[in-house]
Amino acid sequence: MMLAKLRLLVAVLWAGSLWTVGYLVAPTLFTTLSDRVLAGTLAGAMFHAEAMLSLGCALALLVLLKFATPDWTPARRRTMLALVAAMALCTVVSHFGLQPMMAELRAAAGPGGVMESAAKSRFGMLHGVSSVIYLVQSFLAGWLILKQ
Repeated sequence: MMLAKLRLLVAVLWAGSLWTVGYLVAPTLFTTLSDRVLAGTLAGAMFHAEAMLSLGCALALLVLLKFATPDWTPARRRTMLALVAAMALCTVVSHFGLQPMMAELRAAAGPGGVMESAAKSRFGMLHGVSSVIYLVQSFLAGWLILKQ
């Protein structure tokens, strides 16, 4: 019973942190700060912390699914494992795949943050893909909580 509550707590922590950073903190930074470069830097730091928390929650849930679900059917366990794996994959692809490419484009822009047209277009495309992945991960997080 206690491990089941812990499993739910980890799932809620993961989902809540995703939703808070992505849909509350980051937009607030961009609407509040007049310096978009600073807002992007702060948002990037928040998304980095969120990615590390996501990987920690994924690991914790994998351990809890192994040891805290003896009464679950194999099908239910597989569904939960697939959800956790899909969410972790979203983090890995976005944070370790797309974010470094976006950071490279920002660094090439220099201190003023002015990008040439092609770089701006590429950055926008990468940001869009990253946003879609984050949205998918956010929906998966809701499903993860509902399936507990």
